Amino acid sequence: MITLVNNLKKRVSPEQLFMISVLAVNGGNYLYNLILGRLLGPAQFADAAVLITFLLVLSFVAMTFQLVTAKFSVLFENQLFKSFISKIYKNALIVGIVMGALIIGFASQLQELFNTPSSSMFVIFGCGVPLYFLMSVNRGVFQGKKAFKALSITYQFEMLSRLLVTLGVIFLFNIQSSVVIAIGILISFGFGLIPFKFKSIDLKSKSFLSVLQAKQIKQFFILTAFYELTQIIINNSDILLVKHYFESYEAGLYASLALIGRIVYFIAWMFVMLLLPTVVQLKKEGKETASILFKYVGYIAAISVTIIVACLSFPEIIIKLLFGESYIAMAPLLWKYAIATSMFAISNIFAYYYLSLDKYVPVIISGVFGMLQMILVIFYHSSLEQVVYMQIIAMVLLLIIQLIFFRLDRNRD
Repeated sequence: MITLVNNLKKRVSPEQLFMISVLAVNGGNYLYNLILGRLLGPAQFADAAVLITFLLVLSFVAMTFQLVTAKFSVLFENQLFKSFISKIYKNALIVGIVMGALIIGFASQLQELFNTPSSSMFVIFGCGVPLYFLMSVNRGVFQGKKAFKALSITYQFEMLSRLLVTLGVIFLFNIQSSVVIAIGILISFGFGLIPFKFKSIDLKSKSFLSVLQAKQIKQFFILTAFYELTQIIINNSDILLVKHYFESYEAGLYASLALIGRIVYFIAWMFVMLLLPTVVQLKKEGKETASILFKYVGYIAAISVTIIVACLSFPEIIIKLLFGESYIAMAPLLWKYAIATSMFAISNIFAYYYLSLDKYVPVIISGVFGMLQMILVIFYHSSLEQVVYMQIIAMVLLLIIQLIFFRLDRNRD
């Protein structure tokens, strides 16, 4: 038996183990959302979906720090690396504290804006924001150094703690409240810091970064932040706008649709995590990188087609199985929403590929179409179906433009 396990370890690469881990984490997060959807019902799930969406928004903002850390963890070594890490931890902590304070300070306004029964859930959530930013830098180090075992552990601890704490309180004490969900999220941020090397941080250390290196970091940070902003808009604006424009029951139905339809995007994310450090390393070594892009685009396209066909063929079965009869009204829209998320997932691979190569036109393209999607939904939201159609239009156009840019860029090379 021991020999079998050792042989398996030799055959499975660290990257493959990380992919398996990410699938498990995404599965756990999906289970978390599905159980909440079944326990709370559409109306209450709409309130929970606001917090879950806030968590996704936070993850995209903090992802800026993670990607910057990952890239320069590949490029910098020894004392230069230590100096860079200390500086980015300090900046991440400052940004986290400011953002957390803003969420706490505007909790009452957020309650009114999103029609939630309590402002306390925003206060609790805001308290955890600084931890999340520290966690993201920590993950960036693991990602850049390709320490996939440690990277897997931090994602697993965050997911498992949130799942067990939230559902444990709900089942044991029969408390179905958005405050419980906020507490579970806060606690999961603490567990997500494991493993964490506190000794590697020296907030008072002298910077060894040259003016040119500091400029490179700043430029990449700004452009990555801009791209993550487009991710926030494309991925989350629809749920928040639906919560604003529609009644809680309809917003809850839409939240279930979004959760199922976005499975292709969450699967695609594990390829993005592997893509960036690999492309940066290949570029550093002067090797070609397009083959890596083709491989991951092929994976995502195959997964997308499979999910769209499944959603088209068995929509009612999927919704009944995952959320129950209460959400069955969303069945006709399931495959349509899957088209929108699939187009975005494929476009995303192109954008991150070029971001890794310090080419930023695809990032700007994503920003333009992210704003287009939001504007379309603001002006055309007479029904949930129309909201989905607006996203399909924006995402199909985004993918077409990204493909055109890729073709033109290849011809220049």
